[in-house]
Amino acid sequence: MTCLRSIIGPCLALALALLPQATGAEAACGGKDLLAELASADPAAHQRVLASAAETANASSILWRVEKAGLPASWLFGTVHLSDPRVANLTPAVTTALGQARKVALEVADLSAPAMGAAMQKALPLILDRSGQGLDKTLSADDFTKVRGVLQKAGLPEQIAGMIRPWLAYMLLSIPTCERERSAAGAGALDARLAEAGNRRGIPVVGLETLDSQLAAMASVPADQQLELLRATLAMMDQREDLMETMVLMYLRRQIGVVWPLNIALAAKHGVGERAFLGFERELLTARNSKMRDALLPLLAEGGVFVGVGALHLIGGGGLVALLKEAGYTLTPIE
Repeated sequence: MTCLRSIIGPCLALALALLPQATGAEAACGGKDLLAELASADPAAHQRVLASAAETANASSILWRVEKAGLPASWLFGTVHLSDPRVANLTPAVTTALGQARKVALEVADLSAPAMGAAMQKALPLILDRSGQGLDKTLSADDFTKVRGVLQKAGLPEQIAGMIRPWLAYMLLSIPTCERERSAAGAGALDARLAEAGNRRGIPVVGLETLDSQLAAMASVPADQQLELLRATLAMMDQREDLMETMVLMYLRRQIGVVWPLNIALAAKHGVGERAFLGFERELLTARNSKMRDALLPLLAEGGVFVGVGALHLIGGGGLVALLKEAGYTLTPIE
């Protein structure tokens, strides 16, 4: 669903790269706050979401100072992978931290079109299902027609539409027109602006992961759970801008702990249970958090590094804030 992918990783950039360039004026984004709507429509579900968020550790800050005796300070920043100017424009606190950094570390250092194209080409076995039991067989006729239409707009041959794996289909289907057109018009997402800031200063910009590893993580979610999430995305296609607006508002309010339980609550209203999220959580959060921590420790040992990763990677007992504390660092919330 849009909230999850936009706040977790640059896989959204891969999906945007597949979509055609927009023409004409940049589309205006709209949408309503689905958390507020849930409070009115289902107060009990709303309270469950808030209660779950309240139990999530380290979920109220997006910028942390990372310190250890004898080392220059570093910073850990939770991003959201969107071009909405409300989140993509750097705040004074982030600008100050970047100005003091000697190195920038992002999830992926190179999100250029050639790099993304090369990664997608290498990942064809993860993208195409040649078993003969693809989306044309597993979705209803109406749902497959919707998927095929989006894939055709992305320039993919009609004959392979039935072979596209669910994880890529639900990424493509979840992107609102306004975000696609902003991206096509050259509006940079927050992560891209961090990289640009590092490049302007002439300091190294490095990646904690590769595009190959991110694609492999997406594809490793169990196929049945991918399919359930695709069905939820299809059911909520008319609310894509609402989902994106809600995610932006939660980020601005520093309510990062709300993201996960809200997605689960919204999916439940379309018949998709919490089980569908288990593989997503395991492969795209828990496993990647540990790998990011391992990649970060040598960088933090040098000091002066600015780290920007999707905000969901920071929170909870298995998030990077907790993992770095376990590794002996002191983390202080700044923003």
